[in-house]
Amino acid sequence: MTDRWMDLFGYAAPAVVSDTQEEYRACRQAAALMDFSMLRKVDLDGNGARAVVDAVVCRDVSALGPGRIAYGALTNERGKMVDDCTVMVLAPDRVRFCGANDADYAAFSAEAESAPVTVSERTDEIGHLCLQGPLSRRILQPLTASDLANEAFPYYTYRTDVRIAGIPVFMTRLGYTAELGYELWADGDRALELWDALLDAGTPTGMRVIGMDALDLFRIEGGFIIGGVEYDETVSPYECGLGWSVALDKQRFRGREALILDRDAVRRRLVSVRLERGGAAASGAELSTSAGEPAGLVTQAVESPFLDGATLGLGRVDRDFAAVGTELRADVDGTPVGATVVSHPVYDPQRRRAKELPAEP
Repeated sequence: MTDRWMDLFGYAAPAVVSDTQEEYRACRQAAALMDFSMLRKVDLDGNGARAVVDAVVCRDVSALGPGRIAYGALTNERGKMVDDCTVMVLAPDRVRFCGANDADYAAFSAEAESAPVTVSERTDEIGHLCLQGPLSRRILQPLTASDLANEAFPYYTYRTDVRIAGIPVFMTRLGYTAELGYELWADGDRALELWDALLDAGTPTGMRVIGMDALDLFRIEGGFIIGGVEYDETVSPYECGLGWSVALDKQRFRGREALILDRDAVRRRLVSVRLERGGAAASGAELSTSAGEPAGLVTQAVESPFLDGATLGLGRVDRDFAAVGTELRADVDGTPVGATVVSHPVYDPQRRRAKELPAEP
């Protein structure tokens, strides 16, 4: 049991459960279990459900196929970030949404006022457990009759027909660690039962329950963004790595007109930056060129285990200085520190571990 907790989107989450470095190694080498129940879950039901979602999120979900998951941005009318999110079309008249901001539900509810669509906020009804790591499939497969192999359950798809340890789950194949992983949604009254079943099956493999400090290591190495750090409602999707998800060919969605302007006007881009030193203290550091010209900022930095403890950060950097190899300076607590733009993401940039990790022999 931990006594180190943090506020994550209004919910208590453990910062550290045992030891951050041990938790990190477990996920990279075996498996890690975490509770993501704080993520906002919204269901939309009715003949216009897909159109309502398509009018709110930037991604085009009009032709999203069965079982597929779409990831992208949700912006305000000014074209600035509210949330990064996933969308799943469960049926022609049913869409499921997952994000991290209460404003999401309000946006869908407002859009649905003139449509025959029911918008249901389900966050507190559904437990949302996340199992990540190269042994996650080995842990789960004996607990279910469903085939969890790559061919039957590809990356960025969902399943509604799975039972884990006899418990019905809504299951997605994605995660936040750049490792093979699955997310399991279960009715709230069975979530603890599911948690215990995963603990029993996973502990002998070296699996650990992990906290948010370890998750920061994974997300920064893997290039994953988070609200309130890489973006807020002053930041465009084009600045935080989600410009690719903005479907300007859609004729109508929130923020479209502003985003048309932002596409060319916004200068900063999301990059990975390696610093000579600083660790977590480099979070928020202003970046400049050797000539002192402002270049951007480090959004968050950590001591990266993958880089043998070197300081690694995500940053928003002016596109003129965003090329790999560009040398910059960071102001860390008033001290100039050398910084270099490096390949993004640093860890497994092709996502082969998450997408293609084969079944155990």
